[in-house]
Amino acid sequence: MTESIHVEVTIPGRVEPLAVLQAVADPVRWAVLTMLVEAPRCVCKLQEQVPIAGNLLSYHLRVLREAGLVTTSRRGRWVDYALAHDAQERMREALPGARLAVKA
Repeated sequence: MTESIHVEVTIPGRVEPLAVLQAVADPVRWAVLTMLVEAPRCVCKLQEQVPIAGNLLSYHLRVLREAGLVTTSRRGRWVDYALAHDAQERMREALPGARLAVKA
């Protein structure tokens, strides 16, 4: 009897659509994205506007970064977060059927 093996293929630099959807599904991460649409923000400003502990905010920012939705830049001891230039495209492409709609 043969066993089936699950093989996951990933494209370097691209995030699986499910990971993008999971990243934006959380209310805290959605709030952060909403703020970053307006303008890049220092993590200290995000902390003022998102009423959660600093370690939890760091976790949520890491999830958004790993999904490719935000970018970071260091300014001295401060870290600035910005919406990735292709964040909206990544979110749109993650929706089921999005690739079919583009081809039509």
